[in-house]
Amino acid sequence: MRVLIVEDEEVLADTVAEGLRETAMAVDVAYDGSDALYRTSYIDYDVIVLDRDLPGVHGDDVCRSLAADRVPSRILMLTAAGDVSERIDGLSLGADDYLAKPFVFDELVARVRALGRRSAPPLPPVLERAGVRLDPRRHSVSRDGHPVTLTLKEFTVLEELMRADGAVVSAEDLLDKAWDAHIDPFSNIVRVTMTTLRRKLGAPPVIETVTGAGYRLCG
Repeated sequence: MRVLIVEDEEVLADTVAEGLRETAMAVDVAYDGSDALYRTSYIDYDVIVLDRDLPGVHGDDVCRSLAADRVPSRILMLTAAGDVSERIDGLSLGADDYLAKPFVFDELVARVRALGRRSAPPLPPVLERAGVRLDPRRHSVSRDGHPVTLTLKEFTVLEELMRADGAVVSAEDLLDKAWDAHIDPFSNIVRVTMTTLRRKLGAPPVIETVTGAGYRLCG
């Protein structure tokens, strides 16, 4: 799941982001409304956690703009005011859910996950190709009936390749899906991950490198 935290209290924003990353989410942070609008112009987020009381471009204006542009991201609005009228105002602007500060972190995680499920297309029960079986719901992988233990990043990369159904997936697309904006775009992390993923999946190789284009799953 790709999440954007929009919060001007930098310590709070960074703390929430780090906590969400520990639950296997890819998280970016914007400390003001202008940066949030810029990031959402070129990144498709599943969920945006949006502080309402932002300086400069107010959270209300960010929400209105995202709604007007029909951005598909689900919006969880945060505010220090928790009365009913504030919640109604926030939801009327286009927010999908509302959480008052201070909040319990576990509740924030639960709400983000719930919104993520609503924004994502239905998952197939299982993906299968070239003897590889990947179950997104159970987060399990096997090859020819033998279980394969993968890290979270390896699982995400393999899932993207299997969803492509034999089409080439670029390293840039894999970076976008499996890592957040802090990753160096010139990093060799995708190549390194492919090496370990191929080793774990075993022989014969099922992941093909397409020079200058990316990677695809054979079979």
